[in-house]
Amino acid sequence: MNICLISFDFWHYDEHIVRKLNELDIEAHHINIGAFSHKHLGSKISNAFSKIFFGKNLKHQKRQRFVIESLEKIGFQDQILVLNPDTLDSETLQFIKEQTHRCITYLYDSLERYPVQDKLHFFDKIFSFDDKDVREFGFEKLTNYNYLEYLPAEVQNPHLDLYYITSYDKNRNSILQKLAPVLQKKGISYRFLIVGKRVWKEQIKFARESLKNYAVLKRKTIPAAETIRVYRNTKAILELMRAGQTGLSFRFFEAMALEKKIITNNREIINYDFYTPENILILENDFSNLNNDFFEKPYRKLSQNIYDYYTLDKWVDRVFDLK
Repeated sequence: MNICLISFDFWHYDEHIVRKLNELDIEAHHINIGAFSHKHLGSKISNAFSKIFFGKNLKHQKRQRFVIESLEKIGFQDQILVLNPDTLDSETLQFIKEQTHRCITYLYDSLERYPVQDKLHFFDKIFSFDDKDVREFGFEKLTNYNYLEYLPAEVQNPHLDLYYITSYDKNRNSILQKLAPVLQKKGISYRFLIVGKRVWKEQIKFARESLKNYAVLKRKTIPAAETIRVYRNTKAILELMRAGQTGLSFRFFEAMALEKKIITNNREIINYDFYTPENILILENDFSNLNNDFFEKPYRKLSQNIYDYYTLDKWVDRVFDLK
């Protein structure tokens, strides 16, 4: 069987899917749109000039050609999975559909954030991680997955109470600015790391409310291995929703593998079978329910059936209908 993934793999999560398929003796390919970049400075300048004066994004156009040419090289596929089709034109999606027996998409962002309703007719199967979109549009529910090896809490000795790594986002930044002083007042140790090109907006601020007073700001992404290493040294992981989004990020499943607690403002979590108040704290808007006891009490282990359901092995079975 031949399977191809097409995605903008900014955080390198999708690589795990390809690796898992290869382990199952499936010939898997990955067309990573995010890996395409300008070849030289002149090309970058030309693209900027084109966007400003002609309203054309040459980089976007070249990415469409990159996808098509990559598919032409690997040939017809039994299945193609597109993870979020927002970066692809209708012409490109039509070509993709013609190159496979089964064309699938997984929407790991909400339609409110990325409205792609006009592109969904290209797909034979539509999965979504967002509960609101599943209810409204009838998509098949699919969460993200646990791709890590299990590491029990007993063999870890974390020193940090709370850790959070996130991309730059105004809504979440605002929450962090209010949360950090509360954590300091309660004596809860924490580390916030914000990543992305837009962090310069906070780096140039001199005001007391600047995020640089509460968080580490970095332009470039942090290697996944480094993030997991830090997770092992923390008791709990913070998870804040994007505005208009209810699906669960990978943090929930990384926490599951490492037996870490979660603090979140996503109230939809109460509807999941792995929710337990001993492990997951749903923040009140004023943070009044945040206390030290949550960090000190032991992690409550999940049943094996629940844990297994969210593993990458089960995920690829469901998506590609392997069993």
